[in-house]
Amino acid sequence: MAFFELRQYRCRPGKRADWVKYMEEVIIPFQISKGMVPVGTFVGEEEDDLYVWIRRFDSEEERKALYQAVYEDDYWKNVIGPKAGEMIDRTKHVITRIIPTPKSVLR
Repeated sequence: MAFFELRQYRCRPGKRADWVKYMEEVIIPFQISKGMVPVGTFVGEEEDDLYVWIRRFDSEEERKALYQAVYEDDYWKNVIGPKAGEMIDRTKHVITRIIPTPKSVLR
């Protein structure tokens, strides 16, 4: 059964614009090249440090394989990951697995 990850991040002070640019120009293209399926990205309207994105997985097996393909890649470990840590506070991540309801347009 398909499911999604709702990923909420908190950006370091003054870094959200940089983070959005890095996500859109580096992280998302890299993850897509590995097979990841992001379905939406958002910023908080009233919270200037909030960044939210959603990724879709067809199964737990696919999620595990994609996590390995992305997060075990040397480019992620040595370039993308360290740079991301300069812009976001990883201790404040909230990652929620969600399943669409029968009439959801995201399925």
